[in-house]
Amino acid sequence: MVADTFRRFAEDKIAPRAEHIHRQDTDIPEDIIDGLAELGCFGLSVPEEYGGFATGSESDYMGMVIATEELSRASLGAGGSLITRPEILTRALERGGTEEQKREWFPKIATGETMVAVAVTEPDYGSDVANLKVTATSVDGGWVINGVKTWCTFAGRANVLMLLARTDPDRSKTHRGLSLFIVPKPQAEGHSFEFSQDKGGAMEGRAIPTLGYRGMHSFEIAFDNWFVPEQNLIGGEDGLGKGFYMQMAGFENGRLQTAARAVGVMRAAYEEALAYAQDRSVFGQPVIQYQLTQAKLGRMAAIIQGSRQYSYSVAQMMAKGEGGLEASMVKAYVCKAAEWVTREALQIHGGFGFAEEYTVSRLFVDARVLSIFEGADETLCLKLIARRLLADAQ
Repeated sequence: MVADTFRRFAEDKIAPRAEHIHRQDTDIPEDIIDGLAELGCFGLSVPEEYGGFATGSESDYMGMVIATEELSRASLGAGGSLITRPEILTRALERGGTEEQKREWFPKIATGETMVAVAVTEPDYGSDVANLKVTATSVDGGWVINGVKTWCTFAGRANVLMLLARTDPDRSKTHRGLSLFIVPKPQAEGHSFEFSQDKGGAMEGRAIPTLGYRGMHSFEIAFDNWFVPEQNLIGGEDGLGKGFYMQMAGFENGRLQTAARAVGVMRAAYEEALAYAQDRSVFGQPVIQYQLTQAKLGRMAAIIQGSRQYSYSVAQMMAKGEGGLEASMVKAYVCKAAEWVTREALQIHGGFGFAEEYTVSRLFVDARVLSIFEGADETLCLKLIARRLLADAQ
C-alpha cells in the first residue's frame, strides 16, 4: 500500500514537473510539499505519540525505504530527497532530545509545518566533522552562532536548520566539543536570502550552482551573531558536547535513505533505457534485439533488485537497533552502483542520451552526487567500514 500510494503521487504530481525543475533550477512547487505532507511523508519516522506514524516496528524503516524509492524514481531533488532532512532531525531528536523538545518539534515535523535543512559541512571541513569551526557562544537566554556553513541543502525553503557547532572553545576536544542546535529561520524563495534579527544577528545565504540535484538548492550560509534560544540546544545542558553523536544517529538513517534514493534513480534509468531500446532501430532492427543491449539491461535489472533487497535487509537490522555499519556499507555500494546503471542507460540512448531533452541525462547527473553527500564514498569505506572491520577482527 505504501508503494502504491507514493508511486501514484510521484507519477501524477512530481514526474510531470521534474524536467522543468531540473533545467530551470526552480524551487520545488509548494503543492508537491503540501501533498507529501498530507500523505504523512514527513512523519514516517516520528513516533505515533507525537503525531507521526512510527510504531517502533520494522514497518517504520521499510515504509521509509519504499516511499523514498518511489519518490526518487520520479525525481531525486523534488521527490525522495524531501524526506531526508526531516528524517535526520527526527532520529537526532530521538537519540538525544529532551521530552519538551520532542513534544515541540515532532508534531511540526510530522505535518510539514517545520521543514528542515542540515547545516554541518563547512568550507574547510566536510567529512572531517570533528574539526568544525563554526561556534555557538553562550549568552543571556541562549546562544549566538558565528561562522560559515556550506552545502546546506534546502536551506532556503526550510524554516529550521539542524546545526552542529563548537560550544567548547578548546579545539583539542575535537568532536567532544560539538553540540547540536535547532536554528529557526524565515522561509525564503529562490537562490539567495538575507535575514536580520532585532538584536543585531544576521544570516546570509547563497545557492551553489550544481551539475544536478536541482530544485533543492544547496546553500552556503554565513552567520553573524545569529541568536538561538537556549531551549533549542538539543538535549539541553545534558546535550553539551554530544552533538556529534546525535547527528551521527541521524546520518546513519540518512545513509539508508540515500541508498533507497539511489535505487529509485536506477529504476528510472533502467525504465528509460528499456523504452528507448524498444523504440529505436539501428542497422535495421530495434536496439533491444542486440544481445549486447540485452546483457546490459539484464545486468542493470540484477543490480537494481540486489540493491533493493540489500536496502530492505539493512532496514530490518536498523529496526532492531543494529545495522550502523551496514548502513554505511549499503550507502557506499548502492550509490556507486547507481553511477554505473545510469551511465549504461545513457549509453543505450547513444548521442540522444547526451541531450537534455531526454530524461536519462538528468538521471545521469543526479546519480553522481549520491556517492558524495551523506558521507563521501572514500570516507565511509576508510573511516567507518574498514575501521570497524579491522576492530572486529582484532
